[in-house]
Amino acid sequence: MKAATVLIIDDTPANVAVLADYLEDQGLRVVVAQDGEEGLQRAQFVRPDLILLDVMMPGMDGFETCRQLKSRAEVKDIPVIFMTALTDTSNVVNGFAVGGVDYVTKPIQIEEVLARINTHLSLRAMHQQLSAQNLILQQEVTTRLETEAALQLANGEQQALIGKLQEAHDQLLQSEKMASIGQLAAGIAHEINNPIGFINSNMGSLQTYFDTLFSALDACEKVLTEAPGCGQLAARFAQVKQEAEIDYLRDDIVELMKESKEGLKRVKDIVQALKDFSHVGQANWLEADLHRGLDSTLNIVSNEIKYKAEVIKRYGDLPPVKCLASQLNQVFMNLLVNAAHAIKEFGTITISTGCTDADWVWVEIRDTGQGVPAENLNRIFEPFFTTKPVGSGTGLGLSLSYGIVHKHGGRIEVRSEAGVGSSFTVHLPVNPAQASEEGEIV
Repeated sequence: MKAATVLIIDDTPANVAVLADYLEDQGLRVVVAQDGEEGLQRAQFVRPDLILLDVMMPGMDGFETCRQLKSRAEVKDIPVIFMTALTDTSNVVNGFAVGGVDYVTKPIQIEEVLARINTHLSLRAMHQQLSAQNLILQQEVTTRLETEAALQLANGEQQALIGKLQEAHDQLLQSEKMASIGQLAAGIAHEINNPIGFINSNMGSLQTYFDTLFSALDACEKVLTEAPGCGQLAARFAQVKQEAEIDYLRDDIVELMKESKEGLKRVKDIVQALKDFSHVGQANWLEADLHRGLDSTLNIVSNEIKYKAEVIKRYGDLPPVKCLASQLNQVFMNLLVNAAHAIKEFGTITISTGCTDADWVWVEIRDTGQGVPAENLNRIFEPFFTTKPVGSGTGLGLSLSYGIVHKHGGRIEVRSEAGVGSSFTVHLPVNPAQASEEGEIV
């Protein structure tokens, strides 16, 4: 990234200044344009390695600017990342349709922008490397026929690289989708928390008001009963009290308040589960409670499971595990949903946890479903491989889960018997940085 040039096209000077300063501090060369027309000119003159493009701009908006860029041969291959507050599905789809490779939502998180820039510059470098290799291969074929066998071998390697690039791209899209779901979950949880808070407070006040009201009624009745010469009033008061069913209301209000408070607690538990599952903003490796992650994930997928299986928990004693909690929650979600889909009518899903030793923990998810045929066991972690009907699955769930567990320095073991069920066991190191032999985890 040291020699890379980034063009920022944004009409908000304050945003541009902060973003440009940060990227320059990271060793990037930054060029700025304040509207679409200026951005097109700067792009053709500078030929940047990547473009950060605002959507909402006066005159030519970001989408039209991207269309213009992609129509010009000199700059059409430059990756474009949209910066926008428009995160609804139609705008996201429109952004990809006009040629964007990614988008970041406003207000911008600086670390997220840098991570996406890093990813797409790496992808661009890989693409340029492949193009250069292809040119070299064509020259060798033309000039040296005797190297035909070597060229065929290199071509095979090139196809493998293209396949890996495609897989990386698809996993990036899947990760982006989960990040968007996490942001949505956190947003919903935040919005629900506020009204739940004042409803809960009002319920307490309402309980006090009812107690005060009934005490006042009892006091009035006592005064009328004991006061001389008020027999007629006391009788009328008793009649009104009977017609209004005050005694029934007194008992029923207690039950209604109890049920309402229980309902509020259930809503608060669901909101907390959404927050625990999403872990929005957690880009660092932190110690996490895997049991809490499993429970929050179960709450999220409860509608997917409750009609298909009874969930049995057999939790052992687990130490905190250093991890990216939201990514492990995604693994648990994929395994739990797959287990539910594998059960035809109604069965059981058993979640067991434990420690192999002081440095390793394991999580097993076992179902009583149809099982996986022996001939497919070696393929279930391949990208796009699925045994589900067409349109029912992408074949990316287990592949992505395998990649996440591998990234954490762990492994997934699977045992299955047709007609009996399947068992997926995730083994994870307590401290991935020490367990990783490839040095990919810092």
